[in-house]
Amino acid sequence: MDTRTAPARRKQAARNNLSGWLFSLPSTAVLVVFTFLPAFIVVGLSFFDTNLVGQMDFVGLDNFRQLLTSGDFWGSVIKTLYFTLGSVPVAVAISLLIAVLLNAKVRGRTFWRMGFFIPYITPLVATSIIWLYIFNPDYGMLNVALHVFGLPPSRWLTDTASAMPALILYSTWHDIGFAVIIFMAALSKVPTELLEAAQIDGASGWRTFWHVTWPMISPSTYFVVIIYTINAFKMFTQVAVLTQGGPVDATMTTGYYLYQQAFGQMHFGYASAVSIGLFVIIFLLTLLQRKATGSKVFYG
Repeated sequence: MDTRTAPARRKQAARNNLSGWLFSLPSTAVLVVFTFLPAFIVVGLSFFDTNLVGQMDFVGLDNFRQLLTSGDFWGSVIKTLYFTLGSVPVAVAISLLIAVLLNAKVRGRTFWRMGFFIPYITPLVATSIIWLYIFNPDYGMLNVALHVFGLPPSRWLTDTASAMPALILYSTWHDIGFAVIIFMAALSKVPTELLEAAQIDGASGWRTFWHVTWPMISPSTYFVVIIYTINAFKMFTQVAVLTQGGPVDATMTTGYYLYQQAFGQMHFGYASAVSIGLFVIIFLLTLLQRKATGSKVFYG
């Protein structure tokens, strides 16, 4: 039984609250300084025509009007959609397949799991530079493999038709490790009783996966799809290292278009409007995904 007086209990509660705020202060400060404050600055800059050096002209909504009527901006959005639709379903499907295979009792499972995850934790710049040599049309590993199989070589990053598929190939290789770990964790939580019951009822392996396993891991699938979609729309590093938006703007994604407007042409006000537009697009896509698939997610 607590024999302390009411003032003593209130004093102890206040001390505990203060301790909690003090412990959270460093992470809160980082969040405010590097996330919330830049976001407010970007919103403010979007109403100005500025190069951040000396020019600072208030233009109101002119940057947003230019954004909505810019063919270059909407072209970058279409190319980003192309990349997203080409990379996200493929990455999710391959990751799930690998996770199912590794979830079985295979030899060296730890080694394979580590092998798939290492590319994801390796810096994008480092792996992008390596893939520059892999994509090299003259002596790259991919063209060597095509030659072995009797197939014609590809120009990869220097051809408008193959540049974006090349980026999709690289990004899929780099990112699948993240989803593999998520799916393996989800698969380990599927109740064995349900799987055994399906086998007793005569369900095949595919029907067991489709009607039992996949619904049980649907929250993880939904999470992976959302994260992959957001990351695809924010894609910048691989474009900056591998193609610089070329050839002939074939890989000019919205993230690289934003960078080019800000640091290439010093149009920081318009670039701020582009970033807000990109945020709105990602937000609406997330809501659309939630509306389309949220009711099909099984949370147990």
